[in-house]
Amino acid sequence: MREGYGSGYMEALRLRFEEFRSRHEKRTRLSEELWPAAIHSDMCILLLIAFTSVLLRTLVNGQYGFHRDELLTYTNARHLDWGYVSYPPLTPFLARIELEIFGTSLRGFRFFGAVAQSLMMLLAGLSARELGGTRSAQVVTAIASGIGGVTLVHGSFYSYTSFDQLSWILVAYFVIRLLKSEDPRWWLAVGASIGLGMMAKYSIAFFTLGVLGGLVLTPAWRYLRTPWLWCGAGLAVLIVLPNLIWQLQHHFVSLACLRSIHQRDIARGSADYFLLNQFWKGTNWVNLPLWLAGLWYLFRRPEGKRYRMLGWMYVITLVAFLAAKGRDYYLAPAYPMLIAAGAVWGEQWVNSLSVRVAAEVRRATWITLLCATLCASGLTLPIAPLNSRWWRVANSVNGNFDMEVGWPDMVETVAKIRDSLPTEERAGIAILAGDEGEAGAINLYGPAYGLRGAISGMNSNWYRGYGNPPPQTVITLGLHRDVLDRNFKSCVLAGLVTNRYGIANSAVAGWDEIFVCRQLRWPWPEFWKHFQYYG
Repeated sequence: MREGYGSGYMEALRLRFEEFRSRHEKRTRLSEELWPAAIHSDMCILLLIAFTSVLLRTLVNGQYGFHRDELLTYTNARHLDWGYVSYPPLTPFLARIELEIFGTSLRGFRFFGAVAQSLMMLLAGLSARELGGTRSAQVVTAIASGIGGVTLVHGSFYSYTSFDQLSWILVAYFVIRLLKSEDPRWWLAVGASIGLGMMAKYSIAFFTLGVLGGLVLTPAWRYLRTPWLWCGAGLAVLIVLPNLIWQLQHHFVSLACLRSIHQRDIARGSADYFLLNQFWKGTNWVNLPLWLAGLWYLFRRPEGKRYRMLGWMYVITLVAFLAAKGRDYYLAPAYPMLIAAGAVWGEQWVNSLSVRVAAEVRRATWITLLCATLCASGLTLPIAPLNSRWWRVANSVNGNFDMEVGWPDMVETVAKIRDSLPTEERAGIAILAGDEGEAGAINLYGPAYGLRGAISGMNSNWYRGYGNPPPQTVITLGLHRDVLDRNFKSCVLAGLVTNRYGIANSAVAGWDEIFVCRQLRWPWPEFWKHFQYYG
């Protein structure tokens, strides 16, 4: 009986083992069949392009130093709030996460911006897929969207514009899904994307106007009757609500800031040639045929009629920025959706050619994209050796590299001036910075020298006050002598802002004098009340 029991047990064990082996072999065969398909799938190719973009940016983003705008974001990230004078709260919030994870690593501080730009490339490629494009159209769209000047520049340092571009393509992608599926529930995704975009940069309000205009001017107007559209609008308002409450509590100070900056830009001529600059500055020049073809596809081709709302979204936003005298790069986030439409139409056109001609056109397209990518990267990414001839050319094109140079030298100079003062005077000293970049540099590098955080009247720094007790002596940065003499009884020139590379930092140029000032002419509360300004 024991022998029979043992034989039955072994037989059952053998059957279970055979079943396990059979299942394992099936899983192995399935994996072997699916893995090559996954590796060569369109989605995998797009993910690989996005990952390569993040990797490239991360490798080169440790060059030079913190940008002036990054320094002001650093200070705001150390003082989290639901709003800031110069922009909404999303960018400082994400910067705070980066600081908690990576510390003050330059590559770490720029990581989320690089990811945002790479996700924009991915979504642009997916938009081409939803419009009917095959792999070639998707890849062309992803690469072409990634080599726009604004895209490359704002992926190489941390800026709210990086997340602004991402939010625009999110809106466009979900609008495409809405129009393709005719499922009104996509309005929830559209609304959420607009809400997140408003928490990154207020200029998406112009694009939202384009969405509404495109809705009214196309057959999509029927969605005005669906509750999902209004639920999406409500979701957008709900996301933005904390910032709206902050603005209400601060008397909508961001509107005053935007008006001030807008007046400055017009006075400088920064808003001139807005329309003309769209053909070469808003995006890379090689993308010009693509986005123009995208407009043609959306407005003139029968197969593009279904997605004509995208065309109106661009045109209305363009007209709105033109009327408001916006800067040329404000419209840059609108081009990836047009590039996607143009790539889809271009693919259809190439397929209509003879086999030989089509092959030549494809080859020329890839060569042009490759050359454009190399040239654009060399001129807009922080690759060139500092102060080399290559660097000087790149800085003239990029316009931002010089603002990444010299901040540690400036802080070291301030520390030396502080150390030169009498010991009894140092305890009551403060650093009064005229610009948020200078204040951010003191806040970032100053602790290594035992410097107190900077005080400033610019933007959100003004709300943080002048400290308690009020300073007796101030070391000033970025303030002209005539302003200081009106407010202090004694001001002595103590040094100049220079750097070891001999590069003129355009954020400091003309404001390079450092003064030591004593004896404020009126009480600090009275002085501070009138010291608020925007920039």
